[in-house]
Amino acid sequence: MKTVYYWLIAVVITLTAMVYQRTTGPTYPLRDKININNNEYNLQLTRSHGGESDCKISLPINDAEVTGTMFFKLYPTKNSWTEQELTREGEHLVATLPHLPPAGKYEYKITLTTNDQSFPLNGGMPVIIRFKGDVPAGILIPHIFLMFFAMLLGNLAGIMAIFSHKQVKFYTTVTLIALFIGGLILGPLVQLYAFCEAWAGVPFAWDLTDNKTLVAFLFWLLAFAMNRNKVRPGYTVLAALVMLLVYSIPHSMYGSELDPETGEIIQGWIQLIVF
Repeated sequence: MKTVYYWLIAVVITLTAMVYQRTTGPTYPLRDKININNNEYNLQLTRSHGGESDCKISLPINDAEVTGTMFFKLYPTKNSWTEQELTREGEHLVATLPHLPPAGKYEYKITLTTNDQSFPLNGGMPVIIRFKGDVPAGILIPHIFLMFFAMLLGNLAGIMAIFSHKQVKFYTTVTLIALFIGGLILGPLVQLYAFCEAWAGVPFAWDLTDNKTLVAFLFWLLAFAMNRNKVRPGYTVLAALVMLLVYSIPHSMYGSELDPETGEIIQGWIQLIVF
C-alpha cells in the first residue's frame, strides 16, 4: 500500500507541474477577460504559431456591433506600427499576421470598439508572438510524453528515496533513460524542425530550455552513478529536487529569436540545417 501512496503523490506533483507549464511561459496563449455591452468574453491571444501559413488570430465576439483594430510590428524593432482592421467571420473577429521565418517575432496590440468606447486587450500592452517550423507529430508527441513521464518517474524515485524504498535504484535508472531519450534525443529534433537548430544550450548559446534539460540530465546521471554499486538515496532526492526546480522555470524562456535586421537566430547558434 505504501508504494501506491508514493505513486499517487508523484502523480499529483506531476499533474500540478503540467498545469503550471500550461499557464506560464512566453509561448502559451495569453488569456484575457473583457466585458463589452454587458457581455463577458474570455479571450485567448496567440503567442506561438507553427507551419508555413500566416497566423490567424480569432476572437469569439458574437456582438455584431463590436469592431476592432490590430497594430503590429516586427520584434524587437523600433519600426512604426502597421494597422489592420479586424474582419468579421460569423461570430468571430479575425486578424491575420503575415508569416515569418522560424524564430521570427511580432508584437501586436488589439483594441475593440463599440458605441464610441474602446477596449484595449491585455491592458493595452503588446503581445509577443513567435513563429516556428512545423514539428512532425511523431517527434513532438513522444517528446512531450517522455519529458513528463520522466518527471513522474523522477518524483516517484525521489519519494521512494526519502523513505528508503527498495526500488530506488530501478526508478533512478528509468528516469535517466526517459530523460535522455525525451530531452537529449527527441528534444534536439524538435528544436531542429521548429527553429532550424539542434542545440542552443551551452557551450554554444544560452537557450534556457536546452540548458535546464542538460542540468536535470546531469544530476540524474550523477544519481545513477552514485547508486550503481551501493544505494545512496540522497543523490536521488537531490536529482528529484533539481528536476522540480527545472520544471518550475517557464517553458521556452530565452528561446531562439530571429534578428529582424540580419536574419540570423541570435539566441541559438548551431545552424545544422535550413528548412
